Amino acid sequence: MVRPRLCRRVRINPSVTYFKPCGILLKELEEIILSVDEYEAIRLKDLEGLEQEVCAKKMSISQPTFHRLVLSARKKIADAIINAKTIRIKGGNYKI
Repeated sequence: MVRPRLCRRVRINPSVTYFKPCGILLKELEEIILSVDEYEAIRLKDLEGLEQEVCAKKMSISQPTFHRLVLSARKKIADAIINAKTIRIKGGNYKI
């Protein structure tokens, strides 16, 4: 039986939740969903420059879980940039 996923702590909801490449019609673009907890992981690690252990504690999750979140988010963001896809930030199992 699978363990239930714990709620991840997020400081704030993102104010902007949609990004798209300039000059391409929206209907021609594929969309990637970045969860709010993946967004928070990228914000803490890459923008704030915090250590992984500190980030994991701030989100109330284990360090391996945090690492998987960051890897997933980075892969999605790289795919969107390289393959000209939109990024929509929504969903996930989180609490503010």
